[in-house]
Amino acid sequence: MTGFLFPFEHFLPSHAIGIISLVALALAILARYALHLGGAWRSIYVVFAVLALYLNVFVGVVQTFLKVPPVHALAPTQKEPPFLIAQLAVLAMFIILGIFAVKRFRVSA
Repeated sequence: MTGFLFPFEHFLPSHAIGIISLVALALAILARYALHLGGAWRSIYVVFAVLALYLNVFVGVVQTFLKVPPVHALAPTQKEPPFLIAQLAVLAMFIILGIFAVKRFRVSA
């Protein structure tokens, strides 16, 4: 949240991801603390917590391709196949783990 306090000249994709992540975290916090994981809020909590974590990892992959020289050489413009493959692999992993998390968290209730 503190990153929004830095001066910026125009709206960037990083701002959009930050806003989506904050909304996801707000919903997860609401489900956890205000609604005490009652009923469907158990699954909503897990989904939005996983989404917020995925967005952080998504940004981490982007930063890795921007800042780590050997990885940057694979996809200098982030439009090359290695970048797409990495992002799709992370997305697939989070979808699979998210499904397992929702099922497991509901059963343990």
